[in-house]
Amino acid sequence: MRKFISVFAALMMVFLCSAPLGLTTVASAKDYSDLVGTEINVYNWGEYISDGAEDTMDVNKEFEKLTGIKVNYTTYDSNENMYNKIKGGGANYDIIIPSDYMIERMIGEGLLEKIDFSNIPNYSNILDEYKNLYFDPANEYSVPYNVGMVGLIYNTKMVEETPDSWGIMWDENYSGQILMFNNPRDAFGITQCYLGIDLNTTNSDDWHRAYDKLKEQKPLVSSYVMDDVYNKMESGEAAMCAYYAGDYLSMKANNPDLAFVYPKEGTNIFVDSACIPVGCQNKTGAELYINFLLSGEVALANAEYICYASPNKAVVNNPDYSLKDEKILYPEPEDMPKTQYYHNLSPELLMLMTSLWDNLKIEGNDDVSIYIGLISFTAICVVYAGYRFVRKKKREKMY
Repeated sequence: MRKFISVFAALMMVFLCSAPLGLTTVASAKDYSDLVGTEINVYNWGEYISDGAEDTMDVNKEFEKLTGIKVNYTTYDSNENMYNKIKGGGANYDIIIPSDYMIERMIGEGLLEKIDFSNIPNYSNILDEYKNLYFDPANEYSVPYNVGMVGLIYNTKMVEETPDSWGIMWDENYSGQILMFNNPRDAFGITQCYLGIDLNTTNSDDWHRAYDKLKEQKPLVSSYVMDDVYNKMESGEAAMCAYYAGDYLSMKANNPDLAFVYPKEGTNIFVDSACIPVGCQNKTGAELYINFLLSGEVALANAEYICYASPNKAVVNNPDYSLKDEKILYPEPEDMPKTQYYHNLSPELLMLMTSLWDNLKIEGNDDVSIYIGLISFTAICVVYAGYRFVRKKKREKMY
């Protein structure tokens, strides 16, 4: 077995230095033979990697064939769900791909490992404009994967006008045909944009104003969605939704009646990046995987499949990149909407946002959930008291 591993490692080093699909610039002096037969656990957004569908590259299988490292791949549908799982310690992952504000939070809470960039020479492919960003200013914990903005997706057969404002999502004419984000940061973000509130406001009154506006919208909302937005918009079940620009391009391929706009009030811009959480079991394997994602051919396959803007110069400078002139992903300066990054919020504001969101999702009323709890408790007490009374009477008869 040891002889096989040595031969495999030698062949792998030759391949790494020659094949366009390889970990192309990994230093051949390093010996990675001890990683053959190991595993990495990757936790990523749904619909967020080229997976072999419709003759596309299966990125994970290609990595496995190249390195002999098995990829266990699972998905999540929001930063918050991913964070809760990592924070709860219920599972160990070697790679996660959070958004900027969540990376800032996880760094602050000591949940991410520093990356050994000597294992990631393809980091040189990252455009300078996506380095030294606010959430990782020294480029120690994260490697950019995709870039995007939130916009309004609407069905031209169901929406008569060409909307230019987030306000249409509060239009009673579309009651029951509106989809809203099923995560608090994006739902509040859209509402804050509409109301002209800073997305990172530290004023609790601003969060209550946005909450009141979300309560006003709730009767009009068909459902709160994440990955299920694809089926609902592609099938024509809903007239409109707020969602990520790259996903609109995927939806439009299946429903040409869909259109997209960046509302005039502005929107969120984000960078999703590969990170290594504390507790990972195969850090070097994870770093090789990140390097693989940054290689020109793999990054191009992902950019074509996912339809998000790429931070990789090997993609955006490739004449064969079919989306390089897509204005939704790469707007001209004069067409660029007003944008703002989300930043991590203080613990107090995070608690407030979560509490308001829970109230909205449960009943949409601060007091109703309390009343329901009191009523339920009272009913239980009455039933139990009745049971004790009947039981007492039975005993009295027996004696």
